[in-house]
Amino acid sequence: MRSGMGALMRGVVTMAVALFLNVQANAAEVLREATIGEPPPLDVMVTTADVAAVIGRHIFETLYALDSTYSPRPLLAESDRVDEGGKTIVIKLRQGVLFHNGKELTAADVVASMKRWGQFGARGKLLMGNAVSVEATDRYEVTLKLSAPNGAWKTLIADVNGGLAIYPEEIVSKAGAQPIEQKDYIGTGPYKFKEWRPNRYVELEKFDRYSSRKEAGDGFAGARVANFDAIRFVPVPDVGTRVSGVQAGDYDYAEMISGDLFDQLSADKSIHVVRSNAPIFGLFFMNSKEGILKDNYKLRRAIQMALDKSQAQRVAFGPKGLWDAQGSIFPQGSFWYSTAGTEAYSQHDAKKAKELAKEAGYTGTPIRLLVSTNYQAHFDEATVFTRQLAEAGINVQMMVVDWATLLKMRAQSEQWDIYVTHHGFQPDPILLTFLNPTYPGWWDNPEINALRTELTNSSDQTARKAAWEKIQALFYEQVPAMKVGDAYTYDIASPKLKGLNPNGPAFWNVSAK
Repeated sequence: MRSGMGALMRGVVTMAVALFLNVQANAAEVLREATIGEPPPLDVMVTTADVAAVIGRHIFETLYALDSTYSPRPLLAESDRVDEGGKTIVIKLRQGVLFHNGKELTAADVVASMKRWGQFGARGKLLMGNAVSVEATDRYEVTLKLSAPNGAWKTLIADVNGGLAIYPEEIVSKAGAQPIEQKDYIGTGPYKFKEWRPNRYVELEKFDRYSSRKEAGDGFAGARVANFDAIRFVPVPDVGTRVSGVQAGDYDYAEMISGDLFDQLSADKSIHVVRSNAPIFGLFFMNSKEGILKDNYKLRRAIQMALDKSQAQRVAFGPKGLWDAQGSIFPQGSFWYSTAGTEAYSQHDAKKAKELAKEAGYTGTPIRLLVSTNYQAHFDEATVFTRQLAEAGINVQMMVVDWATLLKMRAQSEQWDIYVTHHGFQPDPILLTFLNPTYPGWWDNPEINALRTELTNSSDQTARKAAWEKIQALFYEQVPAMKVGDAYTYDIASPKLKGLNPNGPAFWNVSAK
């Protein structure tokens, strides 16, 4: 009798604790996003991984931000002027902006961030490679002097993805090439870092002292209002689990859903489909540093010649409305759209590819293709291409790993010959990763270096467009990477979420019904 009473009391206590925890959870409004997997470190300055940028853009901010038309508008900056024909850039900062540690943002923080970005940032050398000096010329004024004009300077510093995120001087001045530690995840954004439980979640909490811009929110620009107490980013590698989780109410938002589910989910009233405004495009990077493909442009062209890109996109993305097999790096309607070199985009000629590979000295050595299943489209495209290349006598060995492992391995040139990723739409070609000589793939030779300088060191858009067309032609001649095609990806969300950002997952200005 006594033990039965004890069991009963323990049950009552357990129920009471569970009820208390549920009340606590309901009291705090938490948005839960299912991501494609565990992110790399959230030091967004030194990585271009989308999964890090999606989380990091809530913590860290930039001097400018891209609006819904992908034009840069002031964020931490208040105003700017350009002198000496574009060689001197003076940026005035907003006053009263606070970091998450309570310290006010000043020019010293921006200067220190620019110096580290220029030396170690994923995209920093694209601007800072020509920097003569950068200094604080007032408490809220930064002056950057360049050896040559840069027509894309404002766009280059308007995105956290590998970009000029602004960190406190005392943190960033001590940081080197290695990612900063979690305790130093301190920015000026509407949410601040709270905790990271590996393989469980990354949680951010609302920053109550956030200083928002007054303009209406537009893309990533304008006002940023935190309507949730916290955001929890949960790694969910399996796409089916991400979908069922939103349907069941376990997640409020899930990213990168496979194309074969598009029609079904579009008809599901318990799901809101969030289709991207701008296309991404798959990229198969060639190893330009070492291995069988180094400097062997003829073998690279043979590999591309064997492929039917439309078949790969059909398998990866499903309905025709979600993809477009076209070879221009930029989509039609963009200022940068060009057909230069695109006759080589998707020839699908196994016989000619086999002959060209033989001319290139290829004898059947396995070509190592590094791919992850976290992005289902990557794996689908790699599977289709491996089969098509086999028909041309080109032997591909797929190495399938998780995304976090791929990010580590792609930095090690001896580990792979080709790896699979994708690129988001960019408003300026200088932001394309394959144009960065330090980005894994390492396209770095006199021809591309000269054209990259021609593209960068001008503020005349007509001249820059002509330089870009020459670069795209060289892209198809030297094949540093292969474009698969344009794809309009989609995420899914609970219908209760309002104000979702069409430029990508960003949860300021978002609210629940």
